[in-house]
Amino acid sequence: MTLLDTHIGFVEALRTAGLSVSLAEGLDAIDAMRHIGWGDREVVRTAYAATLVKKQAQRVTFDAIFDLYFPRLVGSGVAGEPGGEVVRDSGPALERFTEQLAEALAEGDSGEGGEGPSLQDLAVEAVARFGAMPGRGPGLSSWSAYTTLQRVSPEQLVGQLVAGLMAQGMVEEDARRVAGRRVARFTGLVEGDARRRIAEEKGAEHVADVVVRPTIDRLDFTAARRSDLEEMRREIYPLARRLATRLTKQQHARRRGALDFRRTVRASLSTGGVPLETHHRPKRPHRTELVVLCDVSGSVANFAQFTLLLVFALREQFQKVRAFTFVDTVHEVTHHFTPGGDVVEVMENLAASTAHAALWGRTNYGRAFTTFAEEHADALGPKTSLLVLGDARSNYSDLALPVLRELEGAVRHAWWLNPEHARHWGTGDSAAPTYGEIVPMVECRNLTQLEEFVSAISMGTQPAR
Repeated sequence: MTLLDTHIGFVEALRTAGLSVSLAEGLDAIDAMRHIGWGDREVVRTAYAATLVKKQAQRVTFDAIFDLYFPRLVGSGVAGEPGGEVVRDSGPALERFTEQLAEALAEGDSGEGGEGPSLQDLAVEAVARFGAMPGRGPGLSSWSAYTTLQRVSPEQLVGQLVAGLMAQGMVEEDARRVAGRRVARFTGLVEGDARRRIAEEKGAEHVADVVVRPTIDRLDFTAARRSDLEEMRREIYPLARRLATRLTKQQHARRRGALDFRRTVRASLSTGGVPLETHHRPKRPHRTELVVLCDVSGSVANFAQFTLLLVFALREQFQKVRAFTFVDTVHEVTHHFTPGGDVVEVMENLAASTAHAALWGRTNYGRAFTTFAEEHADALGPKTSLLVLGDARSNYSDLALPVLRELEGAVRHAWWLNPEHARHWGTGDSAAPTYGEIVPMVECRNLTQLEEFVSAISMGTQPAR
């Protein structure tokens, strides 16, 4: 494979993972390489990042894909034993390795000047010795980061590392934070080396499609890990600010009403009858009220919370916003969204309010719709837009379709956001196709789709289904 083939594959993999890389930016990267050369891998990484990465949130995905197409090394990367072979998993080998890892973690592993192996070298050795899975069936990889980490168990070294840092004068809280960061770095290096080896077997394109996680704005809410959720929280308010700015510009552009012919002609008298400037009748602004009804059970809870946060960050775009959560009964949570409130505190309050939304403990959309119609019908009106959030899985219970039809008929607009992929709608206990006949159902699995939807409804256009 030539360097050009590698470059093209790399750029395509970035696009697939969610980075918007144009043809011009790809050419800019090639031009940068023409000036700096290919001799230093980290300089090449920096040049590619400078020309192709637009947001800091994309950098983790970029680095993972870069390491696949431009690997640090090829092959085992571990010196053989006296017999010429790399000794696989064994008790003595594990004991020696654990001692070396503890020393590297204690030194902080700056990567330079150390007498022992670096964390990067130890990660390579860990996968080579403890991550091999030979003899697996077709389509299965023969290397596993999970198996490596289970065998090495770097978390067991945290207590020893904390004690060493405290002996150097560090307070316990800071010592635990530093120890956790160093262990997390080693874990990431192990995962990266396992991906490198799998890419040698199956090709970088395969690993990029299957293993590398998409950028945070395209990561499914239901697949997010704890660290991903924290990063999503940081993205919510910058996303809301960008979206609000764009909506304000669009609204200003559409504020002009119909042409005022009389004022235009009168103004043209000062320019000899030539209408150099047109005048328009004022257009009365219209902002809708928004009612959000969201399922907070199980795996859809993260999706509901992030959607609520973004909607309330944009509440100035609506005349009034009210929010309700449910599992099988309904509870109002509008009071949690106070202006200037802390995002983490709001998330904690929402999580606590989930207990009030469950009476029987199983998701029941029919009972929730009925309860909402009986207790909160005053929230709906001809100026209201109703937004339902949930996966439409109702445990085969009564769907209360007539009630939902009444709710939909009482409002100006109604939409349903579903965090599941559309191909799963209608499978098992999913009532998505049935509910979708009453309320238009829109797939919303990540921040990008959420942004597109909120932009559409704020401007009064029909979201893509």
